[in-house]
Amino acid sequence: MTETVTGGCQCGEVRYSAAIDSDESYLCHCRMCQRATGGVSIAFKNVTIAELAWTTREPDRFQSSPIAERGFCAACGTSLTFEFLEPGKTMDLTVGSFDEPYRFKPTSHFSPETWHEDWLDTRHLPATRADDNPSTRDRWIKAVGKIPD
Repeated sequence: MTETVTGGCQCGEVRYSAAIDSDESYLCHCRMCQRATGGVSIAFKNVTIAELAWTTREPDRFQSSPIAERGFCAACGTSLTFEFLEPGKTMDLTVGSFDEPYRFKPTSHFSPETWHEDWLDTRHLPATRADDNPSTRDRWIKAVGKIPD
């Protein structure tokens, strides 16, 4: 069953809607994604280009390699897309840019030759909630009166 989902950047300048037929997503561990995001991997949802609409404006784009470019918001810096320069029928949207990212489930890894294995399963590490960290909690409360959702 196809469903329309929405997302966009942190500041709201770049928004999109996309038709999806599953909640499957994947983690990319390639060095280009690591450099582009500053992270050890990035979560992507593959979508059909014809089923994607930019509802405010298209993202800015940076050619990150000889074969691909990445969409982002120049105003707030949010990473939004991975797109081949020679497009096929699909492209990737960053899972974190969806309005409801928690619905998506990773079903595969891409480029495991450059993954940071110690970062794959970190459930055994201690965890601190944002509202239990006085430094973070107090700043949010002073700035906006509450901890963000």
